[in-house]
Amino acid sequence: MKAVNVVKRFTCDELVELITAYLDDALDQPEREGVQVHLAACAGCGRHFEQFRATIDALGDPLPEKLPTDVRDRLMSAFRERHRP
Repeated sequence: MKAVNVVKRFTCDELVELITAYLDDALDQPEREGVQVHLAACAGCGRHFEQFRATIDALGDPLPEKLPTDVRDRLMSAFRERHRP
């Protein structure tokens, strides 16, 4: 039996909900192809996608916040106390 490649079709609203998962490479192949097909055919969604990507590029990955020393010390102390034999 021959495998059939099924491409998922999305509405514009559905596509907007999937943009983050698409960029994170968290979609299965039919969904990923469906997003690509929709983006190629829909100028509005294509603009939205490019704006979303530009925003991510401009903001970059935020640096993790450092805990204040006193808060970190209290947390570590509580962790040690809880895990003491």
